[in-house]
Amino acid sequence: MNVVFLTDKGKVRLHNEDNGGIFTNKEGQPLAVVADGMGGHRAGDVASEMTTNFLREEWEKTEKIETAEEAEEWLRTKVVESNKRVFAYSKQNTECEGMGTTVVAAICTNLFATLANIGDSRGYILNELGFQQLTEDHSLVNELVKTGQISKEDAEHHPRKNVLLRALGTEETVVMDTKTITFEAGDYLFICSDGLSNKVNEEEMQRILNHNGSLDEKAAELVTLANQNGGEDNITLAIVEYSDIVEGR
Repeated sequence: MNVVFLTDKGKVRLHNEDNGGIFTNKEGQPLAVVADGMGGHRAGDVASEMTTNFLREEWEKTEKIETAEEAEEWLRTKVVESNKRVFAYSKQNTECEGMGTTVVAAICTNLFATLANIGDSRGYILNELGFQQLTEDHSLVNELVKTGQISKEDAEHHPRKNVLLRALGTEETVVMDTKTITFEAGDYLFICSDGLSNKVNEEEMQRILNHNGSLDEKAAELVTLANQNGGEDNITLAIVEYSDIVEGR
C-alpha cells in the first residue's frame, strides 16, 4: 500500500479544525481517518483531534484484521467509544459545549476496504469500474435531494448546505454508516473533508488521481485546486493506493 495524508487551513479560515492521518496496526494494515471539527467556540479542533488520536491509539495496538465483519465491528466499537469521549468532554468543559466532528475512516487490507462515516466528509473509490462515491452525506441538503424536494444541482449552492443531521460528539449516542468493498491492485481509496469535495468535482478528482506522478503530487494538486476555487474551508484528504510497488513512505 502507498499512502498520503495532507491537510491545509485553506485561504480564509484562521485555524485548521480538520484532523486525521493514516496509521498502521501491528500487521501494517492502514487505517485512514479524516475528521472535520465544528462548533463550541473554536473547539472543533478539540473534537477532531480527540477523535483522531483515539482511533490512532486503538489501531496501533490492534492485531491483523482478517474479515470484513472484523473491520466493521472494530470501526463501530471504536467510533461509538470516541463519540462517548467527545460528548463527555464537551459536558465537562463549558468552552467546548456543542462541539462535534464529522469522521470518515477506512480500514484497508489486501482483500477489501471497510469504511465508516458520520457527517459530510466523504469516501470514494477509483477502480476499473471508474470513480464512485462510497459514503452518503448526513446533511439536510442531501435529505432534500433524496426526497425529491431539490435537485442535485440546486444542492451545490443551497444556503443551508453546511447543516448536518449527524455528527460525532454532539449527542450521547451516534449512528454511523459502514460499507465494505473489494480493494485490489491498482485501486485508489480517497477520503476527504467537505472543504475539498465542495470545491473539486468528481471529474477533477478522477483526472488528478489518474495522473502520472507520486501520491504526494496528486494530493498537493487536489489541495491547490480547492484553494484556487475559493478555499473558504479547511481542506483535508487521505489517499491509499493498492500497489505492490512501495514508494518508501
